Amino acid sequence: MKNKIIFSIFSIFIFLESNAQCAMCRAVLESEEGQTTAEGINDGIVYLMAIPYILVGGIGYFIYRKFNTAKKQKK
Repeated sequence: MKNKIIFSIFSIFIFLESNAQCAMCRAVLESEEGQTTAEGINDGIVYLMAIPYILVGGIGYFIYRKFNTAKKQKK
């Protein structure tokens, strides 16, 4: 169980360093001088990608906790 928790935490934080862009966005943003817009686009894409995973993970945690407390109360 401890290994699963460590793996989950590691996999959650590993995507924070990723850069994601579609081919068209990359072509337009690479021609820009300051690259500040490209960094902003990358941050926005990562933000939009992370929110659903966080929500599903939170809901899964609460369901898991609810079933675990119900089992402990029956014992």
